Amino acid sequence: MTKLPSKTELAQWLADQTDRPSMRDVAKAFGIKGGADKVDLKALLKELEREGLYERRKRGARGAGLPPVGIVRVTGPDAQGALLAEPADAEGRAGDKTARIVVIERPGQPAMGPGDRVLAKLLPVAEGYHAHPIRKLQSGPKLVLGIYRQGPEFGRILPIDKGADMEWRVSRDDAQGARDGELVEAEQTGPARLGLPRARITARLGDPGAPRAVSLIAIHQHGIPDQFPDAVLAEAEAAPDMPSGRREDLRALPLLTIDPSDARDHDDAVCAAPDPDAAGGFIVWVAIADVAAYVRPGSELDREARKRGNSSYFPDRVVPMLPDRLSGDLCSLHEDVERPVLAVEMKVSAQGEKTGHRFVRGLMRSRASLSYEQAQAAFEGQSEAATEPLMADLGHLYAAWKATQIARAARQPLDLDLPERRIVLDEAGQVTSVAFKDRLDAHKVIEEFMVMANVAAAEELNARRSPLLFRVHEEPTPEKIEALREVAQGAGLVLAKGQVLQTRHLNKLLGDAEGSEFDELINMATLRSMTQAYYAPENFGHFGLALRNYAHFTSPIRRYSDLIVHRALIRAHKWGDDGLSDWDIENLGETAKQISDTERRSMAAERDTTDRYLAAFMADRIGAEFKGRISGVARFGLFVKMDETGADGLIPIRSLGNEYFRHDPETQSLTGEKSGTVIGLGQRVEVKLAEADGMTGGLVLELLGIEGKPMARAARGRSRGYAPRKGAAKKAGKIKARRKRERQKR
Repeated sequence: MTKLPSKTELAQWLADQTDRPSMRDVAKAFGIKGGADKVDLKALLKELEREGLYERRKRGARGAGLPPVGIVRVTGPDAQGALLAEPADAEGRAGDKTARIVVIERPGQPAMGPGDRVLAKLLPVAEGYHAHPIRKLQSGPKLVLGIYRQGPEFGRILPIDKGADMEWRVSRDDAQGARDGELVEAEQTGPARLGLPRARITARLGDPGAPRAVSLIAIHQHGIPDQFPDAVLAEAEAAPDMPSGRREDLRALPLLTIDPSDARDHDDAVCAAPDPDAAGGFIVWVAIADVAAYVRPGSELDREARKRGNSSYFPDRVVPMLPDRLSGDLCSLHEDVERPVLAVEMKVSAQGEKTGHRFVRGLMRSRASLSYEQAQAAFEGQSEAATEPLMADLGHLYAAWKATQIARAARQPLDLDLPERRIVLDEAGQVTSVAFKDRLDAHKVIEEFMVMANVAAAEELNARRSPLLFRVHEEPTPEKIEALREVAQGAGLVLAKGQVLQTRHLNKLLGDAEGSEFDELINMATLRSMTQAYYAPENFGHFGLALRNYAHFTSPIRRYSDLIVHRALIRAHKWGDDGLSDWDIENLGETAKQISDTERRSMAAERDTTDRYLAAFMADRIGAEFKGRISGVARFGLFVKMDETGADGLIPIRSLGNEYFRHDPETQSLTGEKSGTVIGLGQRVEVKLAEADGMTGGLVLELLGIEGKPMARAARGRSRGYAPRKGAAKKAGKIKARRKRERQKR
C-alpha cells in the first residue's frame, strides 16, 4: 500500500524540482492513486502553499509565464490596429488566453492574418508580451464561415465572427455555385498575395437570415458534428427493443420521471418511501436508462458518442450525442413502457444523510412522465388527472427531499443565485420573448437526488478500486479569491483571510449581500472566481458541491462521462460483457480531456447562439435606453449585462471621453487619468443601444450614466497602452465601413 509522504518529505521533494509541479505530478511521483489518499495529499499541499513552500501550477500550464520562445496563433487586430495573438500548442490549439500578446512585425516579413501559427520570441512587457516572429509555421486548411458576395471577377466571403475584419477571395472555380448573400463554409487555400487570402467553398448553408441559421452558424463555427454517419444510424436501427441478460425486477416500484414540459428524452426516474427500519428515514430509488446495453465499447455508436462527448442544446434544436432511435426511444424511460436501467437504492436518514446504497441492473416501468410544473402543483397539494393516483408517492418524494435539506445545510454547497434565461421562439423560429426560468422546488428535488446518486456511484467505484472518470471542481486560485475579496471590500463586506477557503465562507458572503444593492454584484463576482469543472481519472474532489467523491452517473443519453461510469459499474459488478473495456481503461486520461473539451465547445456554441438570438431580437430597438450592470472590464471597453433581457453588450473604451483610461485587471476597473472617474465591475449603469448585429451577436452600447449620475458627453479618445501601427486605424476603418454597407444589403 502506498504511504502518504510526510510534510517534511514532501517539502524536500518540492524544493528539488526545477519546475512547478502540478497536483497530478506530485501524486504520480509518490505513487498515490486512491481517492482518499489524493484528498489527504491535496490538504497537505494546501498547507505547504499557505506556508509559501509550494506554488501551484495552473491546470495545463508549464510554469510561470510563457517560455522565451514559443508558438502563438494570430487572432487578429484590436480596435486600434495592434496585431494580437494567443499561446498555442504544436498543433495550433489555443492555450492560456489571459496573456495579452502583441505581434511585432518587421518590414519584409510575410503578412500575417487570423489563424496563422507563428514561432516567435516572447518578451515580457508591462501589459503582457511582445512576440517577435521567427517564422510562420505550416498549418492545415483553416475553416471559414461567412456570407458569400459575388463580384464581377471573383467572390468574397465576409466573416461573421465578432471582431473579425479579414475577408477571403474566392475564384469562380472554387465557389461551388454559391449564390450572392448565401451563408457558406469554406477552407482557406492560401495566404494573402497582394490582396485577400484565398478560400474554397466546401458547403452551402442557405439563407443566413433564416431563423434556423442562427444555431446552424454556431454548430459549424465550433465544429460540432450534427450529422450521424450511415454506419452509426444502421447500428442504432438494428438495436433490439430489449437487450438480453439477467436483471432485477423493479416494475413494482412507483418510479416516475420529472422533466421539462418539452423534453423528448427521459433518462432518469425517481421514487421514495418511508424506511421501515429507520424512524423518519426514507428509501430512495434513482433509476437511469441502461445506455451501455446498447452502446458497446468500440462500436460505431461508441466512437461517434465519444467524438461528440455530449449533446448540445440550442433554443431551436438539440444536437444529440446518440441517434434518436436510442435517445428518444429505446433509452428513454417512457410512461408505462418496460425499459432496462441501472438503478441505485439509497437509505436516507431522518437528518438527510445517505447511510447506505445498493446498485442493481434492473428492469422498470415508469408510472408517469410529469413536467416540473405538474410535480410542483402536486407538492403543493393540487392534483390533476395525471397526478391524482400518485399523490401519496409524490408526497413521500417531497418529504425525503425535505430531509436532505438538513444535511445540505450542514454541508453547505455553494449557493449562487443566478437566474437562467429562456429564449421563447414562435413556430417560424423567431424570438418572441426572453424569459427568466422559475426555480421550483420540483427542480431542486430532482437535482438533489441526482447529486446523491452521483456521489453513490463515485463511492461505489472507489470502494471497489475501479477506474472511473470523476467530475472535478477545484477550489479558486489565491489570485481569484483576492480579487473577490477586493470586490467585497468595495461593497463594505468581508471575506475572511487566514483560513482554508470553504464554500461556507463564500455562502456567508453571499448571505451578507442578499437583499442589498450589492446582491447581484457579489453573486457575479463569486461566479467569476470559480474554476471550470472538468473530468479526470483522478479524484480531486468537487469544491462547489463540497463533496470529496463525485462522478456523473445520471445522464448517459447526453453525456459520455456517464456512459463510462455505467460501464465501470457493470465491470465492477460483473453484470455482463458490455462493461468498461481494457481500451477504455488505458485511454481514460485522453477520454477525460476529449469530453472536457467537447463540453466547453458546446457551451461556447450555445452562448454564441443565445447572443445572436438576443441581438436579432433587439435589432429594432436601436436608440432605446436600458438599465444594466457592468459584468466585465477589459482594456478595450466595458461589458454590460442588461436587466430586461440578460443580454451582454460592449461599451467601447473609445466612446468614454477625451481622456486616457487606465485598466486595472485585478480590481476589474478603468480609471480616468484626468478626472479620476472609476468605472468598475458591478456598477449600475444606464446605456443606449447603438448597434445590434444579429449575424455576429454583437451589441454595442453607449454609456449614459453610472449609479444614477449622468455621464458627461465628450470627444472620443483612446485608453493608455495602445500603440496602433501606422495606417492601421485608417485601414481598419475602411474595412469596417465596407462590412457595414454589406450588412445593410442583406
